Amino acid sequence: FSASADQDGGNNMQFPWDKMRLPRHVIPVHYDLLIHPNLTTLTFSGSAKIEITVTQQTSSVILHSKRLHITKAAIEAGAGGARSVQEVQVLEHQPFEQVALLAAEPLHPGHSYTVSISYSANLSESFHGFYKSTYRTQNGELRVLASTQFEPTAARMAFPCFDEPAFKARFSIKIRREPKHLALSNMPIVKTVNITSWLVEDHFDTSVKMSTYLVAFIVSDFKSVSKITSHGIKISVYTVPDKINQAVYALDAAVKLLDFYEDYFSIPYPLPKQDLAAIPDFQSGAMENWGLTTYRESALLYDPEKSSASSKLWTTMIIAHELAHQWFGNLVTMEWWNDLWLNEGFAKFMEFVSVSITHPELRVEDYFLGKCLDAMEVDALNSSHPVSTPVEDPAQILEMFDDVSYEKGSCILNMLRDYMTADVFKAGLVQYLQKYSYQNTKNEDLWNSMTNICPTVDTDENELQGDNFCRRNQLSSSSAHWTKRETLDVRAMMNTWTLQKGFPLVTVTVRGKNVHLQQEHYMKGVDSPSSTEYLWHIPLTYITSKSDTVQRFLMTTKIGEM
Repeated sequence: FSASADQDGGNNMQFPWDKMRLPRHVIPVHYDLLIHPNLTTLTFSGSAKIEITVTQQTSSVILHSKRLHITKAAIEAGAGGARSVQEVQVLEHQPFEQVALLAAEPLHPGHSYTVSISYSANLSESFHGFYKSTYRTQNGELRVLASTQFEPTAARMAFPCFDEPAFKARFSIKIRREPKHLALSNMPIVKTVNITSWLVEDHFDTSVKMSTYLVAFIVSDFKSVSKITSHGIKISVYTVPDKINQAVYALDAAVKLLDFYEDYFSIPYPLPKQDLAAIPDFQSGAMENWGLTTYRESALLYDPEKSSASSKLWTTMIIAHELAHQWFGNLVTMEWWNDLWLNEGFAKFMEFVSVSITHPELRVEDYFLGKCLDAMEVDALNSSHPVSTPVEDPAQILEMFDDVSYEKGSCILNMLRDYMTADVFKAGLVQYLQKYSYQNTKNEDLWNSMTNICPTVDTDENELQGDNFCRRNQLSSSSAHWTKRETLDVRAMMNTWTLQKGFPLVTVTVRGKNVHLQQEHYMKGVDSPSSTEYLWHIPLTYITSKSDTVQRFLMTTKIGEM
């Protein structure tokens, strides 16, 4: 092992990469992580062994690292007895949060290599990366714990990694802790070994293939309550010991919701457990780490004596959101943050779909409509942005976590579901999730799955997804309907809702037997003139005095007639 870590890109050597996004010539396959936090000194040390595949010859490995002091680095080639260890030089480029390991000998495609890095760092004082959190017991005693929040770009603050969503890999994690503490991670513990009388090491099972931002670990003195779902998944809620009696509602809700999603998506939840942890200091509402979702205490804990009805709805919705992410976001992940709405809009939309069935008494549809109106308020301003927006640096990525990605994203999905009908929409979703499991997707992959759910050629009756959904309304005029012979072009329609900001105002004028339609970009405030180049494909439904049958019409021009 060895490297003189040159943290400032010293020796006047040129950093070998000049882009914010990592090169694609080295791909991580598996991370072996050992993390040792010290809750007294508020520091941690770690080592990462990353198995990589090389796709084109290179002399450098570029990966992310932020505020980590690298003490050793090496690259090993080969396996078993034929291993050779290369010394590497480490350069750091802080503006891009990247480090380069410079190898003396080039790395060749088709060979297996392992990158080994040892490092140390301070526990973060902010609410992202591997950070310290504190709380007081009922007796007033101050307790310290360490928890993680990596989305979008903070896994690099806990271990050197290829910190982009498309670099999916498996993770084997070991955590050292004091015997009085408890360690949690994405996977269950397979064994615990004693290192010294005051230190133990938990070995967690190897994860499924996943993005770095979904890795999580917690070292704390939490207590838990558990139940098994009807599909055999162990659900546990972890909280500070004094509040464990407030964990029961969340536990029951999580069991119902995870069962609902396994049935709805027709894809089994792939891990043996799902932990929900209430963190005393937590900046966002919650985080969907695979198998270890984390929450603000106020978002997870419910006290039947003191909590309000609205906090019960809020808790249920947030759990529904994070558990929906286990499929939408975790199993299938956006390729890059510009399509964050694919994660967030979907999880938001699935809150509404799931909770309306698992907890009908909460009347979630009223709440959902209010959220759509909130999103329209923001989206009517000139300062709004499209649901899918190009982003490059960490600051821009953070800005994507807003009402447009979440609320508008969920509302346009609800519009599409209403137009396609719930069953066809669901069949398209299931096809999408099955096709892209453990992979990354772009906007159009979803639209293509939705479009392909209705075959365009004559298909044997029993091959049609779901009981002839695609054959409805064949009697009516061709412009108004899509049948199994002519497919609704979901991509063309939804691109008008995701790639441009704002929404349309449709003016309907009845002239005798004809109905005249006109669309324009709706803008708030008289000083902002409406832009004329905006055009939406607007799904309209109507009934007439002659018939109660709901007719469907897709308006694809500025002015139209029915």
